[in-house]
Amino acid sequence: MSDVPSEAPSGLARLFDLAPLGEDVFVTTSRSVGRPRLFGGQVAAQSLRAACLTADGRPPHSLHAYFIRPGTPDEPLTFEVARTRDGRSFSTRHVTASQGGKPILELIASFHDPEDGFDWQEEPPSGAPGPEGLTALDPPEFFGRPFGFDVRLVNPPNEGEFPLSHPFWIRAADPVGDDPVMHACLIAYLSDMAVVSGARAPGSPRELATAVSLDHAVWFHRPPRVDRWLLYKVDPVTNHGARGLARGTLHTAHGTLLASVQQEALLRPATPARPAE
Repeated sequence: MSDVPSEAPSGLARLFDLAPLGEDVFVTTSRSVGRPRLFGGQVAAQSLRAACLTADGRPPHSLHAYFIRPGTPDEPLTFEVARTRDGRSFSTRHVTASQGGKPILELIASFHDPEDGFDWQEEPPSGAPGPEGLTALDPPEFFGRPFGFDVRLVNPPNEGEFPLSHPFWIRAADPVGDDPVMHACLIAYLSDMAVVSGARAPGSPRELATAVSLDHAVWFHRPPRVDRWLLYKVDPVTNHGARGLARGTLHTAHGTLLASVQQEALLRPATPARPAE
């Protein structure tokens, strides 16, 4: 497989094929990927795509999203974009993703014209083996088919744990072309993978009554390429009450930091079983 494919894949590309439905309104039918509800990263990525369609070519540098309701697969999904501001260097967009007239996600994205400036980052994570010697998942069971990514776990999970665990290597399994918007949207898509489980405190019980994403943020530090290997690492920051915060990074195989992620998750403990009466 070529390290930098040149054509867009039919499966992943269809996720971002949004049809215009009036001024700054877009619609798609979000296909199922083997889950009872829409994958949150998919809705966030499609919302970012809708925002990008109104940003006149400016690349996104950050997004902040709130997951409001679960989405239903294979039903129309509408994206309404509000052009909050267009400045000389920055643009801001507010996107509401809805199904059946009810919002399921609210997203704010910011766009920035490229400028010259300092180029620095903290030391990348060390000690992770490269992807070449690791076994590829085929595909993660919780995504079903088609999946579209080659994923290789650094540390396979224990029996009974969530099947995808951090850190892991990931890249697009098919060509994705050179469009920077497509690459940014795919970063938004994959940035939601296994983050809820990554937000759990070390040693916490495996069984939870509820484990879902509440809000999600991504910062694009440098132009990403998802058709090259990326090391995605997520660590828990804090757990309190029924919420947990996770922080993640996406580095290239050479250690360059491309994006940072933070997510808060709802982590409700399982209710202890009541004794038989």
